Amino acid sequence: QVQLVESGGGLVQAGGSLRLSCVVSGQILKLYKLAWFRQVSGTEREFVAEVMWVYDNTAYADSVKGRFTISRDNAKSTIYLQMNNLKPEDTALYYCAAALSDGGLKYDYWGRGTQVTVSS
Repeated sequence: QVQLVESGGGLVQAGGSLRLSCVVSGQILKLYKLAWFRQVSGTEREFVAEVMWVYDNTAYADSVKGRFTISRDNAKSTIYLQMNNLKPEDTALYYCAAALSDGGLKYDYWGRGTQVTVSS
């Protein structure tokens, strides 16, 4: 009952920036936290960042700390991932995820993903 739709992916040169968006619909009042994950073909899904829906607590993977910023706009039912100083290693399919409880990195709902490609 929670739908997530990502957008904003694309091709960017190394050192550039992109901002991903994820519009959330459904059981908005039951949301606990939302996150961004990424996955490269042939590898395991990797945690990127998360933010609480009611409070403003955030957490980041060490690989993106200082470069990426997760934020949310409750009025627009949208979360964002501002990505600066992009590197070729950031190339991946980025997914938006939502959780209805605190289960660590276990999330309940997922979007389809948006591709980010960083050229050198």
